[in-house]
Amino acid sequence: MSKFDELRKSHPTFIYHDFELSENHLRFHFSIDEYQFYPEWTFESSLGLGEMPLEELEPLAFSLGMAELVSYWKCACCPTVEIRCGGLSERQKNWWKKLYWNGLGEFFYRNDIRTSFEEFMTINAPEPLSKPNFTRPLSGTLVPVGGGKDSVVTLELLKSVKEPVTPYIINARGATLGCVEAAGISPEKAATPRRTIDKTLLERNAAGWLNGHTPFSAVVAFSALLFGYAKGVRYIALSNESSANESYVEGAMINHQYSKSTEFERDFRQYCRESFGEFGKIPEYFSLLRPWSEWQIAREFVKYPQYFTIFQSCNLGSKTNTWCCNCAKCLYVYILLAAFLDDEQLHKIFGCDMLEKTELTEEFDGLVLDGEDKPFECVGTKNEVRLSLQMALEHRTGHTPALLKRFAELFPNYEPTNLENYFDKDNFVPEKFLKILPNGENLR
Repeated sequence: MSKFDELRKSHPTFIYHDFELSENHLRFHFSIDEYQFYPEWTFESSLGLGEMPLEELEPLAFSLGMAELVSYWKCACCPTVEIRCGGLSERQKNWWKKLYWNGLGEFFYRNDIRTSFEEFMTINAPEPLSKPNFTRPLSGTLVPVGGGKDSVVTLELLKSVKEPVTPYIINARGATLGCVEAAGISPEKAATPRRTIDKTLLERNAAGWLNGHTPFSAVVAFSALLFGYAKGVRYIALSNESSANESYVEGAMINHQYSKSTEFERDFRQYCRESFGEFGKIPEYFSLLRPWSEWQIAREFVKYPQYFTIFQSCNLGSKTNTWCCNCAKCLYVYILLAAFLDDEQLHKIFGCDMLEKTELTEEFDGLVLDGEDKPFECVGTKNEVRLSLQMALEHRTGHTPALLKRFAELFPNYEPTNLENYFDKDNFVPEKFLKILPNGENLR
């Protein structure tokens, strides 16, 4: 019997018991048999929760709990999920199942779990009693900031049209706060909630229960909706690009970035309208950079050198605000920037020449070669990587780094894809913001 089947048999029910919301604290209660989980969010009093009845925020808090629970459910993959603190229609249950199913695609794949959409989970919940009523006036834009180049570009584009911006940072660290300050925004003006994982989950993982990737950007979406409404903002501007839609596994639809994809964005917007009300009464969630490729975002980012020594998007180095220079994410970002920056600038950012790292050949091949699975990191398309490598090759003279030489040998007659004026029309950028994207007004 597989570990998946064994755990499901031993632990048939996951329960979402309750949530507690106060002016500076939100705690959820989940359980699997005797194991109790209490994930928490804490936030500063300036968030604005005290300016309205807390009951008005409860439907949003409940939904954030629905996004959080999958991280706890996955350790045993209980066949039944029981909701005791809120109602869901059949349509809403199917919405959540779709998110979990697609968002756990990598988790199922890497744990060799064989199941189906119909069988992996049943959600039991009462019907909703009524539709919530939101009354707060809304203005300005909330921008989730993760410390990487993408949210930097969003901040700068919104600054260019003088849009009032509230940065949104989960578990603030040096890179995120530094990027906000470099954008000319006082960190005190940011919403900076602290999210804490219950240690019981970590203990179950250490004990051999299942672990793996979950759709964290759905947590970002629902938490931004909660804190954005509490702050009174009209828009939530994500920085997810067109490239986030690509599968990572040859011949299968397994997307490490599913909850950053256009499909999730479309579904999330529909869920918000149907469950909470029309945009304007609640913040409108969209990805400002969705029309662009990652290559275009990198091209825009290099216009802002004030961020070069501040930004950081390596998961392994996040706690110390450093680039580990030993992972696929570091290699990927280095390659993108190598299309536009010289070696001296790159070395100041990363502290090394990553294109000399032959120990990362396997990761390199996954980034550029058809037929190879992409590394399970937030990386763009192979066409973007090839284009960046070709550009890096063309404007370097003298010594050619080992991985750049490998690219030249693998693609001796490479004709790069033209991404100069790429614009993905499948986007939800509001009309008022299209003007800040080149060609946006003409290519809707």
